[in-house]
Amino acid sequence: MADRVTVIGWDGSPLTAAARSALSAATLVAGAAHHLALPEVPRDAERIRLGSVDLAARRIAGHRGSAVVLADGDPGFFGVVRTLRAPEHGLEVEVVPAVSAVASAFARAGMPWDDAQVVVAHRRTLRRAVNVCRAHSKVAVLTSPGAGPAELALLLEGVHRTFVICEELGTDREQVTVLTSDKAADHVWRDPNVVIVIGGAASAAVPGSGWIAGRDPGYPPAIRGWALPPDPGAGALGEGESVQLRAAQLARLGPRIGDLVWDIGSAGGALAAEAARFGAAVIAVDADPAACDRTAATARRSGVQLQIVHGRAPHVLERLPEPDVVRIGGGGVPVVTACADRRPQRIVTHASTRDEAEAIGAALAAGGYVVECALLQSVEMDTAAWAERERSVVFLLSGRQPDRAP
Repeated sequence: MADRVTVIGWDGSPLTAAARSALSAATLVAGAAHHLALPEVPRDAERIRLGSVDLAARRIAGHRGSAVVLADGDPGFFGVVRTLRAPEHGLEVEVVPAVSAVASAFARAGMPWDDAQVVVAHRRTLRRAVNVCRAHSKVAVLTSPGAGPAELALLLEGVHRTFVICEELGTDREQVTVLTSDKAADHVWRDPNVVIVIGGAASAAVPGSGWIAGRDPGYPPAIRGWALPPDPGAGALGEGESVQLRAAQLARLGPRIGDLVWDIGSAGGALAAEAARFGAAVIAVDADPAACDRTAATARRSGVQLQIVHGRAPHVLERLPEPDVVRIGGGGVPVVTACADRRPQRIVTHASTRDEAEAIGAALAAGGYVVECALLQSVEMDTAAWAERERSVVFLLSGRQPDRAP
């Protein structure tokens, strides 16, 4: 029984000596159709068209002889190696790597990629991949059928980006196309492809060199901490709001990369910018044009990207993409009800009176949410005289879907 398998990456270039040696001794070869057509594959070897890697692993485990799996690019980077190494298959895996499709795509574009986010888009993860493209200025998307450049472009409606689309890398049909995201949905693209998504206001502010691949968690370097006092240029906080309330709201929301956050009633944009600093995509909504301008200025100072929508909730919410978490800065029960109808995982808001809190809590409960409420009191102190400077008392309300983790 086979307990060892050699995985060979192929990037379109001639196979290495190690890869040719492993193939020449193979009695079973698994791969896609274009892999199995390579002249180095022995004629008398058993061939498996690679669909389900789990099924192929079981076939390999039961095979008497030498097994080889061929895969595009680097098979250890979002590739078959992870599945083949699963304990239930009992396989010892040896890897002969090649250049990854992401590295090849950025090489074709002549761009560095140590500062890029890399995501995989399947039908079930497409929305989260799009949210990463909303939030970050350089993203490489490994696509799949039904989750390709056209689908990315359609879900990015209203957000301008540049697409560098690399089709069939490493083959004779390789093609690289650069166009704006609003044009990508008008074409039919060949699989497999990699899409480099670039652009946004923050792209020019990314440092030229760094110390960590992907998004630098310490950028911009002048900002440390969160729930910081608002910038003087951001304007006054909303009614009943405080820095301490914002900290509690962020803690309940838990924004993270791949999420889409709605911040309804963004005021000066302090919460929206901080949610974006956690890596989430954020749509900030406000009925006041001046508040929208202040939110845009806060985003620029914070080095983050926000989509800002001018309009009055709940009506303006109808055309927005589905949120993961929602913070409501104002609007009361009608806005809470409209948000609950969209079924985000979390809804967080506040109320100034107990009656208002009870009404909002009832609306959340009616929408199927588990409701929590806390009375928060914060006192800002003047440390020169240790005297009370400002006091804030507010009800913090949060609703979570009962089938979600707390």
